[in-house]
Amino acid sequence: MKMNGARMVCEALIAEGVKTVFGYPGGAIMNVYDELYKQDRFEHILNRHEQASVHAADGYARATGEVGVAMVTSGPGFTNAVTGLATAYMDSIPLVVISGQVPLSLIGTDGFQEIDAVGISRPCTKHNYLVKDIKDLPRVLKEAFHIARTGRPGPVLIDIPKDITAEVGEFKYPDSVNIPSYKPTTKGNNRQIEKAIDAILKSKKPLLYIGGGVVLSNASDLVRKLAKIGGIPAVETLMARGVMGHNNPLLQGMLGMHGNYSSNMAMSETDLIIALGARFDDRVTGKLSEFAKYADIIHVDIDPANISKLVNVNYPIVADISIVLEKLINKLEDKIDSNRYSNWREVLNRYNEIHPLSYKDSDTTLKPQWIIERVGELLGKDAIITSDVGQHQMWTAQFYPFDRPRQWINSGGLGTMGYGFPSAIGAKKGCPDKTVINITGDGSILMNVQELVTASEYNIPVINIILNNHFLGMVRQWQSFFYEDRFSETDLSYQPNFKALAEACGGIGYDVTTKEEFDTALTDAIKKDRVAFINVAIDRFENVLPMVPAGGALYNMILSDNKESE
Repeated sequence: MKMNGARMVCEALIAEGVKTVFGYPGGAIMNVYDELYKQDRFEHILNRHEQASVHAADGYARATGEVGVAMVTSGPGFTNAVTGLATAYMDSIPLVVISGQVPLSLIGTDGFQEIDAVGISRPCTKHNYLVKDIKDLPRVLKEAFHIARTGRPGPVLIDIPKDITAEVGEFKYPDSVNIPSYKPTTKGNNRQIEKAIDAILKSKKPLLYIGGGVVLSNASDLVRKLAKIGGIPAVETLMARGVMGHNNPLLQGMLGMHGNYSSNMAMSETDLIIALGARFDDRVTGKLSEFAKYADIIHVDIDPANISKLVNVNYPIVADISIVLEKLINKLEDKIDSNRYSNWREVLNRYNEIHPLSYKDSDTTLKPQWIIERVGELLGKDAIITSDVGQHQMWTAQFYPFDRPRQWINSGGLGTMGYGFPSAIGAKKGCPDKTVINITGDGSILMNVQELVTASEYNIPVINIILNNHFLGMVRQWQSFFYEDRFSETDLSYQPNFKALAEACGGIGYDVTTKEEFDTALTDAIKKDRVAFINVAIDRFENVLPMVPAGGALYNMILSDNKESE
């Protein structure tokens, strides 16, 4: 078939099974938007900012496991989208972002709204394209989706000049992809797997270190099975919350800078780390020279660049986690007794008893931990929880009862304030039968607050719970601990009326100061099925604890009693 490049884009999206596209039009991508107008096979959501478009596509991808799609125009449209690309890149989220570009004849002339999108995005995309020939467009579109979803997933940019979208050419969408330089290893080296099995059988204190790659590879059931047949304790990273299920007796909790005591002590005392889809991030390792000093390390990851990048690994296995786990389970099932590591589990259970994850409730001031626990009691596994970045993110990771993968959506690697609300919109579009709650702060929510209009226009009823302490809370906490209470530019006492702001944009708003008011507001917001702001006044100086100071060892935590662990 002959058609213009703009229609080729639409036909490719249809062929890939795309149901929802998020975006914002402009001059350089206007031809594509004209073709969008003519089709009815997928929906387009008009966000009110390009950053929000990419975050929404990101939230859609995390909630569904599908490739998220966003469209933006050239110049400032693209540069606004860069934060979204970087957020997805750091967390390995499969996206295809299509940007308009000035005509080929204007590239390099500083034309109106020209920017070097390929050059700018190179550090924060898995791959990117500048399409210079209409003949290449079908192949590029096919390759982009393939690259985004396979191997270690990630965002792919397609930058298309306006004259290419107007030009007519032959459209035949490829059935398959052949990229000689891109052949991700998936099966793993059998000899290395055998060595890993021997190491597990010889170990006395093994520990499953579960990262976000387990979620991306849909391997959660296999991880639970491996843990159960071996009786092996497990810790989760921020990105892996929900993999084990909050009631699993083998789960110690989240580890890292704001991990709980037993998880961090488990990592400090283990003799064998079984790292699955984790990248040994600095927020997890703490002081590298003190990290897991007594442990050998098995590291399973689809990306060879992740292995031994920060920590030397004894048993590297480059592979898809699901494939390796199936082999491990088959080999270990008849060789390992679930009581083998009972003494090790007793030690960790004792650590949990000595220093459980806790907080001091109050009769006069709402505690953020109580709010999060209460949402968990009322909604539990039926909800999808998104968050922005800050104290509220850590409290949510600590206290929400995550029971399944893809239930917890947040910006882990980049730490992007403003991510939560648009990602909640994307998650709700991808999973319309789920209640979607964005737990945010009074600083973060304002960074993409314009999405109130998007959610209202398209009737996307996400509920934003604003844990309002009138501070940039996490920065304030560091200023309290390490800067002698010099609250430099973190006091947010001057604020909008969040309730009125929600209502002005077509949503509903609530001001909450008591537990009873919170229950009433959440129940009413769910029933009314509209975008909502629940503005909750919380203790201004509540801290996220435990806490490992930056550069400190995992076993030296500031605990809830403000004493360091010994």
